[in-house]
Amino acid sequence: MRDVDVFTKLLALKRPWGVEQVIFDEKEKSVNVFLHHRGNARFRCPQCGAVLPLHDHTPSRRWRHLDHGSWLTWLYARLPRVNCLFHGVQRVRVPWALTGARFTLEFETHAIDTLLEADVLGAARLLRLSWHETWGVMERAVARGLKAKRRRVIPYLGVDEKSIAKRHRYATVVCDLDRGIIDFVAFDRKKTSLDAFYQSLSPKQLAGIRGVAMDMWDPFIASTRQYVADAEAKIVFDRFHIMKKMLEAVDAVRKAEHRRLTAEDDDTLKGTKYFWFYSAENFPAEHKKRFASLKRMHLQTARAWAIKESLRDLWRYQRRGWALRHWKAWYRWATRSRLKPVVKVARMIKDHLPNVLTYFDHRITNAMSEGLNSKIQTVKKTPAASATGSISRSPSTFTAAA
Repeated sequence: MRDVDVFTKLLALKRPWGVEQVIFDEKEKSVNVFLHHRGNARFRCPQCGAVLPLHDHTPSRRWRHLDHGSWLTWLYARLPRVNCLFHGVQRVRVPWALTGARFTLEFETHAIDTLLEADVLGAARLLRLSWHETWGVMERAVARGLKAKRRRVIPYLGVDEKSIAKRHRYATVVCDLDRGIIDFVAFDRKKTSLDAFYQSLSPKQLAGIRGVAMDMWDPFIASTRQYVADAEAKIVFDRFHIMKKMLEAVDAVRKAEHRRLTAEDDDTLKGTKYFWFYSAENFPAEHKKRFASLKRMHLQTARAWAIKESLRDLWRYQRRGWALRHWKAWYRWATRSRLKPVVKVARMIKDHLPNVLTYFDHRITNAMSEGLNSKIQTVKKTPAASATGSISRSPSTFTAAA
């Protein structure tokens, strides 16, 4: 079988397209396949589909195709153009590649499979592409996924912010908490960032939102109140963000007490920073004995830690009434502790208490968002992303493919 016939079958070309010539370049280790079409062929207008005669050709272009062994394979063709009465001169679509692409559909499919198994840098090495070319393949795959994405109601949302660069540059991340996927990302953390997500939803999708987990960031609150009906009953202030504030308060108490004790030549708290971050049930066994002795010393830090642990119990109740009763007792303890960082957090929670207690209506948290954020952080730290600044160069708003 001739080379021309072999590649005609491999490329599954249909009339009017065929293989004109195949050239093997031993110096470049490449297979160059030249395509042509019948002289009397007619083509469809890419805008309206009208069947029209050939008008002219573009200069010859080439597309990367699947490798043959260690040899690169390139397709070459001059693209036909038609002169449509309604749309003017148009370049026709070809069956082996997307419009404007420099790779064949089969190569892009293989590249996407490779990207599913490796990061962008690893896939680029395997595919023998540049990092930018590989990233472009991935971006086009996301765009196709978005185009085919079915509009659906997302009952429970997680809204979070993610630091993406130095100088306090952030992204707003919206997650589908039921499916565990990122549904939307907008750069910055302004009200307009989240507005863009809500504006992309249909009235049916907006009406189908049952709960939104978020931190106490005013722009997110304002945006949700504007677009989501009965938002006050649907906003749930995330317990992980609340506990993060409480951990910061405990650490602030520890720092102040450590400075005071050090001034008195007392190193009791030296090397204990991370002890106070643990919960009682997860405390490392090798440090339990020392930690028990610290708790018996009536330290301010130990008292702050105990208050923190008591706050964690709030979300273990099954009923809102019992949780509210626990909260009132906890608030009295926290505000009478005379520990300023703890008092500050207690009053912050009190100011937002209604939307802390909505947890007992929806029982959602941003734990899923935090997990996805950790994956974003991993992507950020890849050498290629750091070197190119890819995140900061991306479009201002995009939505993840389903």
